Amino acid sequence: MQIHRLGKNGPEVSAIGLGCMGMSGTYGAADEKESLATIHAAIEAGVTLFDTGDFYGMGHNEMLLQKALVGRPRERFFIGVKFGGMRGPNGAFIGLDARPVAVKNFLAYSLRRLGTDYVDLYQPARVDPSVPIEDTVGAISEMVKAGYVRHIGLSEASAETIRRASAVHPISALQIEYSLVSRSAESEIIPTLRELGISLVAYGVFSRGLLTGHMPSPESALRGDIRAHFPRFQGENLARNQKLISRLQDIATKKGINVAQLALAWVLSKGKEIIPLVGARHRQQLKDALETLPISLSSDEIATIERAVPLGSVAGDRYAAEQMAVLDSERRMGAAGSSR
Repeated sequence: MQIHRLGKNGPEVSAIGLGCMGMSGTYGAADEKESLATIHAAIEAGVTLFDTGDFYGMGHNEMLLQKALVGRPRERFFIGVKFGGMRGPNGAFIGLDARPVAVKNFLAYSLRRLGTDYVDLYQPARVDPSVPIEDTVGAISEMVKAGYVRHIGLSEASAETIRRASAVHPISALQIEYSLVSRSAESEIIPTLRELGISLVAYGVFSRGLLTGHMPSPESALRGDIRAHFPRFQGENLARNQKLISRLQDIATKKGINVAQLALAWVLSKGKEIIPLVGARHRQQLKDALETLPISLSSDEIATIERAVPLGSVAGDRYAAEQMAVLDSERRMGAAGSSR
């Protein structure tokens, strides 16, 4: 396993992290036995970065991770937790809460569910527009001083917000969607991260299956697959995007890999400060992703890939309109919808 440093002076973590969200119902029912086996396979392969959220399955995901890691040395793992997303009894998202008092409350429950004394990386899942980021980060900073949190992160924050947060406490990482078809972070956010010495933890590197060919079925919404509600997977947008992604097949075949591996290799080629999360729910998905690590892309190959899928060519936003509206990363930048 290749090792990268998180932030300018932060800890070392595996070059690829395991995103555990999909193991708690986000894309429909998951097999818990297979989920646990996938986490264990990641551990055996040298993965140390595990990403979860207290609202993934309303606590289920944290308890699943605790079950997978029990009995193993805590210091071997780097656990990132997102908080602030509130959900109702029916699973619907009902708002954000990043108030200082909520920060401490959410953390207390996460520590219990994870069965640990500290969280390695603690980050608001979204920027709460009703709470100054300075207040949220200040509260997490208090938890750092108390020993309950090791490092502070952000998620889907704009360049301006990143700077304001960094003035309160060093920020180790920003989690944001970043892939061949989601590149709006390149204009302002990534340069700001590099300037400040902050890592980018990239989720959605396969654009939720768009870059792997695993599409939601028309009935999948009834089974809890949230992708059925995303514009990129609907109607004409999906048809256009499938044609777009098909351009990558010849490039991947010549390279002797599949399209998913090509997409992940592209993200890895963008710098060691970018650490992709792979949302594998099955061991084979994880194996395919880890086999990407030795693959290198030449500058000519990168240019060919980017010509095949040009910036802004994907049809549809990455979330529905109401979800896009709460993305500080997009709202501040004013990015065009087709580039998201």
